[in-house]
Amino acid sequence: MYSNMEMQQDREPILKNLVLVGGGHSHAIVLRMFGMKPLPGVRLTLITTNSDTPYSGMLPGHIAGFYTHDECHIDLRVLTQFAQAQLYLDQVINLDLKNHQVICANRPAVDFDVLSVDIGSTPAKISVSDAAEYVIPAKPVSELLKHWDELLRNVAEKLQKPITIAIAGGGAGGVELALSMQAQLQRILQPSGILEIHLFQRDRQLMAKYDQSVQQAASQILTQRGIQLHLGETVTQVTPLTEKENPQILQIQCESGLTVECDKIFWVTQAAAPEWLKSTGLRTDDQGFILVEDTLQSPSHPDVFAAGDIATMINHPRPKAGVFAVRQGKPLFENLQRYVLGKPLKPYIPQKQYLSLIGTGDKKAIATKGGFTLPPHKLLWLWKDWLDRRFMQRFQQLPKIKDI
Repeated sequence: MYSNMEMQQDREPILKNLVLVGGGHSHAIVLRMFGMKPLPGVRLTLITTNSDTPYSGMLPGHIAGFYTHDECHIDLRVLTQFAQAQLYLDQVINLDLKNHQVICANRPAVDFDVLSVDIGSTPAKISVSDAAEYVIPAKPVSELLKHWDELLRNVAEKLQKPITIAIAGGGAGGVELALSMQAQLQRILQPSGILEIHLFQRDRQLMAKYDQSVQQAASQILTQRGIQLHLGETVTQVTPLTEKENPQILQIQCESGLTVECDKIFWVTQAAAPEWLKSTGLRTDDQGFILVEDTLQSPSHPDVFAAGDIATMINHPRPKAGVFAVRQGKPLFENLQRYVLGKPLKPYIPQKQYLSLIGTGDKKAIATKGGFTLPPHKLLWLWKDWLDRRFMQRFQQLPKIKDI
């Protein structure tokens, strides 16, 4: 027998507001899983700046011309409908954790009982003199792609004009971007156009966080492709040339005295956390990223969770890589549901070593895990392509609600 209170709760369950801030990889998985396994009595809300979110694994391939926009972006409108969630397209500018509210730029504050943050990272503050005004940061991705599409149109219209591209940052992102951009631009320009690509790296080695075998393979490929490497070069200034005949040409100046003139500069240096997080009261690491326990829960605010690049696991710090954001999706979903239901949370321990498949812009890829590296090969690209497409199919081919 149900008591009157229990019967009333069955008819009118206590509503909990679960708010997801950011449409990153982890939250995309959480939304899909909520659609597959909804939790009665929970109002689910996603707040994000764009109605689609890029899948990082396929972005270099998109820039190289191998994937369309839709093939490498998750449609958050469709996904939130599947999860029976509210979608607010807005920019979060602060959190009022005392009053359990998310502060947005253009709409009233959003109340929450449980909050999860997966907003990725933002471009590190560009300290180089005048650079911020002239360079194109790699993030947000939507802005990068807007500038890239504009550049492709301009190049197609002026096939005879030589073009010089500079990329600041020699990590995995910068290396993949250089190779992918070269592949697409050469496809448009050949055989009439002249293309130069310069890659600047402050360290003496490319991809400093990777094993030496990967560094050597990347350096060899870039050199073979004619991409000019400037290793151990610190960019100190970016300025436009004032000559009347070249009003749009930019000049990069380095600490060593090296100067390079170019048409476009893409900034792919280390990313950072947004400034507004500092004033929220959440515990963060030295770089401003949200600290989380093994449960992906904030140690200072148990009703706040975080995943993806914006989060730093206290006991298991890992590189800011998409593979970890994807792996955190399921444990984040399970712990959000457990928290709402008042159940004990489960710890998640990420793997220490992980497989990286790094595209080389020519439908080949390098494979590396720990100290083991395989050189570029078409079969490795086919493997990467299959893995990436399989991941995206989870969001492009959502099951019918009635089939769940």
